[in-house]
Amino acid sequence: MPRPIRAVVDPAAISANIIKIKQLLKGVAVMPVVKANAYGHGLGRVFPGFQNADALAILEIEGAAMLRASGWTKPIVLLEGCFDDADLNRAIELQCDWVVHNIDQLHDLEKLASKPLGYKPRIYLKLNTGMNRLGFQPTDGAAAIAWLDQFATRNAWSSPVLMTHFANADEAEPRDRRPLAEAQHQQLTQLKPAHWQSSLANSAGILNFPELAGDIVRPGIAIYGASPGPHTAASYGLKPAMTLSSEIIAIQSVKKGERVGYGSRWQATEDGRIGVVACGYADGYPRLAPDGTPVWIEGRIASVAGRVSMDMMTIDLSNIPEAKVGSTVELWGDNVPVDLVADHCGTIGYELLCAIAPRVPFHTVVQP
Repeated sequence: MPRPIRAVVDPAAISANIIKIKQLLKGVAVMPVVKANAYGHGLGRVFPGFQNADALAILEIEGAAMLRASGWTKPIVLLEGCFDDADLNRAIELQCDWVVHNIDQLHDLEKLASKPLGYKPRIYLKLNTGMNRLGFQPTDGAAAIAWLDQFATRNAWSSPVLMTHFANADEAEPRDRRPLAEAQHQQLTQLKPAHWQSSLANSAGILNFPELAGDIVRPGIAIYGASPGPHTAASYGLKPAMTLSSEIIAIQSVKKGERVGYGSRWQATEDGRIGVVACGYADGYPRLAPDGTPVWIEGRIASVAGRVSMDMMTIDLSNIPEAKVGSTVELWGDNVPVDLVADHCGTIGYELLCAIAPRVPFHTVVQP
């Protein structure tokens, strides 16, 4: 028998989440972000769930090649642009569009203008309006926009897109997120030529500031059914696309005062039972998960009890008498949101989804 841990991904949930966003933002193009192997879900596995999207955004040129080989014919946008001449040529071959965020990348376009091209890309010019990662400063943005506008017109390329990235649209308090989001929106709007489109909103921007979204939105974590914050994914109407589960492989009886696991962190406050689950940090479950981190077993919540080890974790079964060896344990999914697990662990759902180890077998829900 194989080890019982497994991750199940459901492309239909991704499709439903994309439709949800389209319903929220009528008339806006939806371009899901599928970088990092579709946020750990497996680009090839969940590809059927992308069909309702208007375009796809990715980082890796290899991923773009996989999308084309899978039959994707709509636009693909490379979010960090092209890194060298080989990337430029490969992007044209794959009919990709891409982001330009610095002066060198802008001037790299001249290398293509002198060549006969089978595909003329649409360029996304990125402004740094407060995130301070990538993009032209607004003080330099007007000159970059003017140069690119003239370049696109002269070479008969499509009208570019002006883009930026919200820095704190996921903050818990509206007073902490709205002013900066509005300021970022205003900076972009003031610089955008009338015939260009705009792209501002990530998942948090879409769900918390739909009125600031722009013409093309870039949902990431939302399409996988996790929350960008501050509210739960379910409250946004999103469905989780991944369930991580395993089974109880042993049960230990413990007396009041006995301790469990490395470092003897957890101590029994009364006589009870401890379930040993076939999942550990070598599978991608966070080692730092504290006591009390929730799991789902036999229709109820149980909790981590003791430090997560490489291949196993222990949970408190004292109040779940029906739990037995072979009982299924949901580590995150429909009943235990990945965001809730992440919150207990002091991280975000994105990290947990991306961190599933290669040794964990994946299964894909196939629609009838």
